[in-house]
Amino acid sequence: MTAANDANAAHAAMHAYADRTIFRDSDTWEMSRRPFHRSLRPQALHEVDLARPLTPDTFMNYESLAAQRVLTCVYEQDLVFLPEQPYDGWLKDFEEFYSPETRELAGQFRGQLEQYCFGYLEQEIEVSPGWTREDFTTYLDDKCRPSDAVPAWEKAIRESPDPKRAARMWLVQFAPDFLSESSPMMKNVLGNYGPVQSEWFKILIDEYGYGVHPKKHSTLFENTLRSVGLNTETHYYWQYYLASALAANNYFHYLGSEHRHFFRYVGALIYTETTLVEFCRRAAAVLNDVFEGECDVEYFTEHLHIDDHHGRMALNDVAVPLIEKFGPEIIPDLVRGIQGYDYVMNNFDSQFSIQISWMDEQEQLFGLHKDIIEKVQAAENVPLANLDEHFNELSNSHCHNQDELCHIISGQMYFFSGLDSKLILNPGDGVVIRNRRQHGADILSDGCKYQIYTIGDVNQWV
Repeated sequence: MTAANDANAAHAAMHAYADRTIFRDSDTWEMSRRPFHRSLRPQALHEVDLARPLTPDTFMNYESLAAQRVLTCVYEQDLVFLPEQPYDGWLKDFEEFYSPETRELAGQFRGQLEQYCFGYLEQEIEVSPGWTREDFTTYLDDKCRPSDAVPAWEKAIRESPDPKRAARMWLVQFAPDFLSESSPMMKNVLGNYGPVQSEWFKILIDEYGYGVHPKKHSTLFENTLRSVGLNTETHYYWQYYLASALAANNYFHYLGSEHRHFFRYVGALIYTETTLVEFCRRAAAVLNDVFEGECDVEYFTEHLHIDDHHGRMALNDVAVPLIEKFGPEIIPDLVRGIQGYDYVMNNFDSQFSIQISWMDEQEQLFGLHKDIIEKVQAAENVPLANLDEHFNELSNSHCHNQDELCHIISGQMYFFSGLDSKLILNPGDGVVIRNRRQHGADILSDGCKYQIYTIGDVNQWV
């Protein structure tokens, strides 16, 4: 089979996977059959070319969001999820999510989808040979040194005109990871590889609260969500996850599932455990300020002391013994794990910041529509889609690769741009849709006719 045929077969399997009943579009913004139902929008997968992996310029494109959603489901079929409360038909959903047929389909495209989503890191990250243990510890000291610079996520929350909404949107982005925290790590403590395995297990049992459920880190995060009015059920907010947030979570699953990347995971483990101390200090301060002391920040304050300890354990009790036993040739992979994690987290922060700006500027983009609609309608060769949708027809969360202009002809539309961010559009109204920004729509009237113009860069119309 040629590479092209192989990619085509994998794509067909991926489309069949996404088209299973459990993964079809939702008719509500929040997932109603949690935790099994996750909208995968199989129609979006036409743009996913498994033979052409994502690049640093396309990792937030329409096709990237579609791909990362599928990969999340594939990885989570290796985990056990049950609903907080049984609902009618939950057992049928459970059986379909974990069915041999669903898992068999996943196995036909998983490897190619991983390369599609993360292959570009191989080109972006270059690590020279010839490292010594001393070189590595010096590099790590420099890399993990706290900075006085305000991170993009903090600046986005504090400077937003609605900081509480921004902070809630930020917390939602961590739900894919924090509500099943350390599950990818679990995959690396299986097997038999000596004393280091037991040392790593000590870190893992800390994450699980030493078997005391109220102290389990995911339980602490549930308390945080609940304290600011957010739902705690797994993937309740599926439609609000950004591609960059899914990628950050999937990166650890990728390293943990592919044991050839074992040493990369060790590097990423050291880096995340060490840098989480400063991150959690800032997070607790921001949440306390924004919610005026009403947010439960124990999840973050717990990490202030435990991850200082975990960082030392990951380095001194896991990485250094591995280097001493297997030699410095494993160090480049440790560094690749660090740099890969750093790369995806920088994207996480920057893309969250951009999404908050997009949510905050909805009124301006509503006004911008009125400024340019006549010019756009008079122009030639502007791609146009005429749509006619019925009451409660939900356009599930998605994005576009170019700026677009939405214009309402008749009826009424609820236009969504993020958690608690919406516009109500009536005839003659519209909005500019920024490229690669997640959004969706719901029809509030019996019917709604509207137009979508693909306008490229909106600045050329101003």
